[in-house]
Amino acid sequence: MFAVREEESALDIVQDSMLKLAEKYGDRPAEELPMLFQRILQNTIRDFYRRSKVRSMWTTLLSAFSPDDDDEHDPLETLEIEDGSGLAATPEGRVVQAQTIAAIEAEIEKLPPRQREAFLMRYWEDMDVAETAAAMGCSEGSVKTHCSRATHALAAALSAKGIRL
Repeated sequence: MFAVREEESALDIVQDSMLKLAEKYGDRPAEELPMLFQRILQNTIRDFYRRSKVRSMWTTLLSAFSPDDDDEHDPLETLEIEDGSGLAATPEGRVVQAQTIAAIEAEIEKLPPRQREAFLMRYWEDMDVAETAAAMGCSEGSVKTHCSRATHALAAALSAKGIRL
């Protein structure tokens, strides 16, 4: 079983699990609720770690382009190359930077609409699976599938173009 070490995240997970139990299984007999809650809690924790893993991957990849002192930085707006060469400060570096941003944006635009929508809501807007599903009018499973496919497609497309974030 997984353990969530951050108290705030753990409390959010328990609250989300309790809401799911009440919404979906409130009509079940009381003796079934503990086992249902345990299963819902385990799944919610797994979702948390999956989401954290993907968000961490994209944050890590894109943080290579951000200045260290800016918490509100949008990597697609001010992409900086930090390879130790100071390349972004040169005209050539700025051109490379602009080309990289354009390539990332183009690949996001090439995603099928539902994948793009789910990806942007989940990882740029920081919406959870339930919020994204409600906004998109689909199931949580569909959101997870769209996000997974989008992430893999973007990683493959950028890698094929030689972009190493």
